Amino acid sequence: MHSDKVEAMTATENLARLGLEVPPVATPVGQYVPATVTGALAFTSGQLPLVGGALHATGKVGAEVSVEDAAKCAELAALNALAAVAHVAGGLDHVGRLVKVVVFVASDPAFTDQAVVANGASELLGNVFGEDGRHARSAVGVAVLPKNSPVEVELIVEIG
Repeated sequence: MHSDKVEAMTATENLARLGLEVPPVATPVGQYVPATVTGALAFTSGQLPLVGGALHATGKVGAEVSVEDAAKCAELAALNALAAVAHVAGGLDHVGRLVKVVVFVASDPAFTDQAVVANGASELLGNVFGEDGRHARSAVGVAVLPKNSPVEVELIVEIG
């Protein structure tokens, strides 16, 4: 789809066009909130690739989890991060633009394609927000993530 068409639709409409919807906000597993707002920015806590309360995959990328499946996990985690943002912003269509995305990838020691995995999140966000979905990003390889998740995603977004 041409980017002009993406920008002409709301984020909610674009999500529906992709056959997706904002899931329920994931329940925190500790003493924190899924997202918080300061000024015009919303910051999410790290979100996992949960679907119906269960991880889409477990293990280290490059060992137990393929790059393709890890990219899907990044997409799912970004979708969960959007749920947290939508909750504090008063709805997905109150998100002005994406500022920063951080993708943590539980990596086998020899794995070096964290950026490819992170593209799963970035592509979803671009498809949902169009030009406003372009963002700064970090893709970070780590030894382990909560619950043996292969991926964790954080967002910083403008709201208004």
